[in-house]
Amino acid sequence: MSGDGDSGGGAHVQIGSISGGSQAFGSHGTAESTNHTVVVADPKQQHLLTQVRALRGELSRAAERTPDDEALDAELDEAEREIGRGRTDSGLLGRLRTRLEQYGAAAATAASVTAVLQAIAQITG
Repeated sequence: MSGDGDSGGGAHVQIGSISGGSQAFGSHGTAESTNHTVVVADPKQQHLLTQVRALRGELSRAAERTPDDEALDAELDEAEREIGRGRTDSGLLGRLRTRLEQYGAAAATAASVTAVLQAIAQITG
């Protein structure tokens, strides 16, 4: 930003570019920003994280969500957060595997459910 001494008594602001972050202008302006960066070092965990996100995406596009969809999404949300923190303990993966096996996936999500189960198997052996 730069000030201009010849602005006729008012303020002059010139912004070349803004990228990322949050900006607020005006006397009562507020800005909030939430950023999540997940770096997973283990390729197997990264693969699982990718598959979990893909399945969550499919669930979010469903025209109608059942209680089973909601329960699965909650379990996937927890798994996504824990994997992002580098935590994939056997209890979490076991609960997720059980939830997926009980889910009886609809045709629209069957491939994604299978992909998550296969990714869990790669980690747990």
